[in-house]
Amino acid sequence: MNDTKAPALMLRGVKKQFRQGKTVLEVLNGSELAIENGEIVALIGPSGSGKSTLLQIAGLLERPDEGEVLICGRSCSDLSDRKRTRCRRELLGFVYQNHHLLPEFTALENVLIPQMIGRKHDPKAVDRALWLLGRMGLDKRVAHRPSELSGGEQQRVAVARALANLPRILLADEPTGNLDPVTSHAVFDELLRLVRDTGLSALICTHNPELAYRMDRQITLKDGKLVQLKMEQPRNSRDFISEAFR
Repeated sequence: MNDTKAPALMLRGVKKQFRQGKTVLEVLNGSELAIENGEIVALIGPSGSGKSTLLQIAGLLERPDEGEVLICGRSCSDLSDRKRTRCRRELLGFVYQNHHLLPEFTALENVLIPQMIGRKHDPKAVDRALWLLGRMGLDKRVAHRPSELSGGEQQRVAVARALANLPRILLADEPTGNLDPVTSHAVFDELLRLVRDTGLSALICTHNPELAYRMDRQITLKDGKLVQLKMEQPRNSRDFISEAFR
């Protein structure tokens, strides 16, 4: 049973290292994190700092070497692969930098597929998919395949798909990183509005300081540990990067 009063996501003493020949690369070294229900957190940092690894572990796609991952108060670190898959399907939504839409299916069908897997014969699946696509500004594009959609529209479909199974937590890895600045801000506006309106918690990786500033708080990885940033509104990306990582 899920504890609705517990943080949506917790990491306790998470460690992860990789071996490259005789070299041991320590990516996470006792990382600690708690994201409350309805909280949106920006995870920022330079390439290679371990952001994607942390998201993979938080999303139960990879196991830590040490430490514990709790989803809605439930420890998931020692669950079987089958139970971890069920947790991902029922409690987590994922958005990646590349949309990974299935090219042979329409926008509506791409959003329906997770619901068909998670809730077979759900009579409300189509209504929910249409509602999500409408919230993302795609009500007139539901019958189009990915090749008929722009990059921004494809990513909007990916966001709708991530929320199709009513997850408790959204994990996003550079969700607008492949888009031009104008489209990036438009897609992020819709994502942020939808996440807040549905009361989701979210951990979002981004290199964009303006997007990071709009979230509830900002964290980064330093020496394998998560550190809270005291972030003021960035004057420009160069100022932000120099202040955040010096």
